[in-house]
Amino acid sequence: MAPQDFTYEEVGATREQGHCPPGFRPLHVRTRIGEGEEVFRRAAEAVFTWELHRAAGVGIDTAAERAAPGAEVTVTLAGLIKAPCRVVWTTEEPRRAGWAYGTLPGHPESGEESFVVDRTGDGTVWLTVTAFSRPARWYARAGGPATRGFQHAYARRCGTVLRRLCAGLEDGT
Repeated sequence: MAPQDFTYEEVGATREQGHCPPGFRPLHVRTRIGEGEEVFRRAAEAVFTWELHRAAGVGIDTAAERAAPGAEVTVTLAGLIKAPCRVVWTTEEPRRAGWAYGTLPGHPESGEESFVVDRTGDGTVWLTVTAFSRPARWYARAGGPATRGFQHAYARRCGTVLRRLCAGLEDGT
């Protein structure tokens, strides 16, 4: 994975909670998904297999069946905007699972976004979408606050969609 291929320098920075490189805008959206081990496992699988993204209504073009470091993926928005990315890190722990991808040349934004499912001590399962970004293309800059609003809305939608995908699985463990 050649860092020069990415459109930003701090590749992997979404691993560090609360960190946002200078000149970028932070995003942090946390959504309660449900409770229990089964909900956690189902949510993690939906995140890793791109099912969450597809169910949220974005196109996903990748040869990778699961998110893994180095996997390239092109996200398509509204069938028009192509956003090339590469997975920069993954984590699969007993109570935490997820990954992040970084932007490649041609993406309308520059930055990184992570999708992490965690199960807290009381058994509650959460999806946290964390990102830092700045416009890279003219239309992202021209969109101004609307572009930012779309990013927040998409992060919230991911939580809503994942909660729906895991509905009915709560086992109380």
